[in-house]
Amino acid sequence: MAERLTFTHGVAALSPGLPSQPGRAVEHEPAPRPRPAARAVRRTRADAAYWGVFAFTALLLFRPQDSIHVLEPLHLPEICALTGLIAMAAGRAKRGLTPIPWTPELGGIAAIAFVMLATAPFSIWPAGAISTFTDLYLKVVLIFVLLTHSLSNPTLLRRFTWLIVLAMGYTAFRGVADYVRGVNLIEGERLQGELPGLMGNPNDLAMNMVTFLPFAAFKALAPGKPLARLAAGGIVLLMLATILFTKSRGAFLAVAVVGVLVILQARRIRPGIAMAAVIAALVIPPFLPQTFWTRASSIFHSEEDTTGSREARLTLMQDAWRTFNERPFTGVGAGQFQNYNPPERLEPWRETHNVELQLLTELGLAGFLAFAWLLVRTGLTLGRVWRTLRPRGRGRRAALPDPADGFGPGEREWMRLHVAGCIAAFAGWLVCAQFGSIGYYWTLYYVIALIVAARTITTTGVAPAPPARRAAA
Repeated sequence: MAERLTFTHGVAALSPGLPSQPGRAVEHEPAPRPRPAARAVRRTRADAAYWGVFAFTALLLFRPQDSIHVLEPLHLPEICALTGLIAMAAGRAKRGLTPIPWTPELGGIAAIAFVMLATAPFSIWPAGAISTFTDLYLKVVLIFVLLTHSLSNPTLLRRFTWLIVLAMGYTAFRGVADYVRGVNLIEGERLQGELPGLMGNPNDLAMNMVTFLPFAAFKALAPGKPLARLAAGGIVLLMLATILFTKSRGAFLAVAVVGVLVILQARRIRPGIAMAAVIAALVIPPFLPQTFWTRASSIFHSEEDTTGSREARLTLMQDAWRTFNERPFTGVGAGQFQNYNPPERLEPWRETHNVELQLLTELGLAGFLAFAWLLVRTGLTLGRVWRTLRPRGRGRRAALPDPADGFGPGEREWMRLHVAGCIAAFAGWLVCAQFGSIGYYWTLYYVIALIVAARTITTTGVAPAPPARRAAA
């Protein structure tokens, strides 16, 4: 936001209408420029909106209200979110901005919300479809708006991603401890989340671990304080162990994709660690338990699936496609596929276990197209930001700061690693989404918000710096 600065020093010298002292030359003093330190302070200040969404995310991921029951009636997540939204609206109005920061991605999310409401009257259970919107998706939309407003500079973004990484580390630590003690297991050996909600069942737990794993990995690889990097490295190991203990087949495939993307980027900043990761990927597999390989091989060999879940998912896909053919334009209502049980359905009371089929069956063709557009738009945004942040030269020249950048020392490289983490996270989520009905869940929209924040920061950061700064550089 442009600011008008008034300087009163030397007014007599600069105002032609005022008399000067006799026999003394009039000195035209240049107006003082704002100090760089003041500019840095303005860029790194966190407002009430930021702390509101920060606290909401901490409560969403750490979930102390589920363990400390006295906190449950206080509705702390709702209070934090409402406080942040009020602060955002007031701050933007004070600066003469629109009430919400509109982005193309928000347009896609709003289109999905509109389809949810428009198709609710035609749902098999209208009240249930409305409840899915009000209890889940409306909150997702509001928090997405708050995130895109609040994550406005690299410092705030770095702090927020650390919150997510620490929360994943806490959840992974509890999961590993539970597996060692033999508690919170289903089907005999599969780890599920100890707390309900976002990471309650094994597949959701594994999906979140896979999606946020790249952010922890790049914090361990990026230059920084050794203790912070060591903590991030430990969290990476805990997250990998948790994914392994969930025995989620979709997560196994997603980890492979995420691992390749992380290693491709890691070889540029730490070639030795990247090579060690490749060696570990070749050496560790033979030591994994046979149950891991049996479940993983059931992806391609039905005879290895002793639980029958593979065959059930194939049947669910047929049920879902039949449902879409019956209701191609309205669907059965948001969140209502598991409640739609006509006589010909073979797997009743179950979800589609595929995000594309989830949107097709529940919101019809319009909802699916809006969701597909959102994913495509997110991919295009990632590509644009990645091209903007790529090094502009080779070797030593690429490592030198660009005097025309608005980034501070080390910020461009950190932003590049953040975007690399977003690429791997988005790819990992897409793989997991082929095995889960997670189109309305928080995880995707947090990743998209981190991507939109990177675009906003990059658009501001690569703006040409003042001529004096370029000359000094």
